[in-house]
Amino acid sequence: MNQATQDFIRQHQDDDVRQLAFLGSKYPEVDMPFALDQIRGRKMARVKLPRWASLEGIIYPPHISMEQCSSESTALYKAELAARLLGLPVSSSSAEKENESANENEVAKASDSHFSKIREFAGDRAVDSEFAKNGATSENQQILTKPGEDVNETKEDVSKADFSEEIGFVDLTGGFGVDFSYIAAQLGVKSMYVERQAHLCEAAKENFGRLGLKNAIVKNGDGIEVLHSFHPKKKDVASADDSLGITYDQPLSLLKTNLGLKIIFIDPARRDDAGNKVVSLKDCTPDVTVLQEEMLSKADYVIIKLSPMLDWHRAISELSHVREVHIISVNNECKELLLVLSARNMGNLRIYCVNDAQSFVCEESDMEASSVKIAPSTLEEMQYLYEPNASLMKAGCFGVLSGRYDARMLSKNSHLFVSREPIAAFPGRSFRIIAVSSFNKKELKRHLSGITKANIATRNFPLSVAELRKRLKLKDGGETYIFATTLSDESHVLVITNKK
Repeated sequence: MNQATQDFIRQHQDDDVRQLAFLGSKYPEVDMPFALDQIRGRKMARVKLPRWASLEGIIYPPHISMEQCSSESTALYKAELAARLLGLPVSSSSAEKENESANENEVAKASDSHFSKIREFAGDRAVDSEFAKNGATSENQQILTKPGEDVNETKEDVSKADFSEEIGFVDLTGGFGVDFSYIAAQLGVKSMYVERQAHLCEAAKENFGRLGLKNAIVKNGDGIEVLHSFHPKKKDVASADDSLGITYDQPLSLLKTNLGLKIIFIDPARRDDAGNKVVSLKDCTPDVTVLQEEMLSKADYVIIKLSPMLDWHRAISELSHVREVHIISVNNECKELLLVLSARNMGNLRIYCVNDAQSFVCEESDMEASSVKIAPSTLEEMQYLYEPNASLMKAGCFGVLSGRYDARMLSKNSHLFVSREPIAAFPGRSFRIIAVSSFNKKELKRHLSGITKANIATRNFPLSVAELRKRLKLKDGGETYIFATTLSDESHVLVITNKK
């Protein structure tokens, strides 16, 4: 990147990219496509990756890669998950804490909250005690640079760093490197980023240095070929002559050692050659159903990142040794589905439903054994209504939810719960019921008197929100929340509420 391009990016970092695109002829020395990617990427990063956006010199990829990369909150979750699997503490430097913004503090609090709950529930069932015993931490390998360090002067090539430890973590589908950077920083072990696209590898090398990530190796290559190059864990320890000093673009033969691999992370592409989204696990690239046995033969744990649109029941039926299912939502929007595979006996399959600071964990056997409690159709004694968060809706563990919180579902297919007494810890939105109205005109007029606008949602209801809003003649917004739904006796009602 020449000086003219650097200056252009700096001068126009807050400008409209669409307008800047017309200035190419005015700035012939500027690499305009690259400059626009950087300006657009940093704008997105301020919301999606605030820690990255706070650093100068980060190289951002084309727009599609920025859209598809993980957010900071989901990457942090995966880092914490990896640490839990290996029995490591979740670490954070004092420097990071001092430099966190108010928003980042909220993210950290939420992360600590839900993960402490998960740890409490999971106990020691998914802990690699031998690995934890080694005391490997990321204390000195934080994702942010240390106080006083001038990131503009950071020139270290992380791919040529001198590592004394064996590779413990590999990301076979590196992409922009967000997930890799957070997991590698959290684990603090020698880690390998693998990516087929050379420009993403070059960006990763630069970015990992800027981020202060010292334990990373960048490999430009095919993830499947790299996977093949690792010996199965059952083989004898490699001889002292085998090289562990892998650097960027070295031959794959140098990887043929017993690396003591602990975790493989893989994020298969979820679009076909025509760019259309796929929903079947077998249609993703690479096909993890084919690779699963090989991955499990070479690592203790495999973490697979998938689309939240995927049917997780079908996914686990196509895979061996799925031990954990993680459904991750941010701001009540499902973002990711994570599957943890291991040949180790980790007990019954567990389902982790996470939405910001809210966490709900149950076992698949609990889901099979539990049944939903249905509310009476009159709802006369019901004072509170609850809407499960997006992760719970995706998981479908309504019977467990009903039993654990003594809440009753309005009907089998309505997926809204009610209770006589308030439930403080319910994982979702909570509302106080003001009235329940049929669609009788007089009754509607009485219950909607004085209400000119409302937030409307439909659950198991024949009309769309737009159709219902038009019929009720209500504007959007306000402090009233109306749920149009169907009760157990098949009657259609409006549950009029205020948010707790």
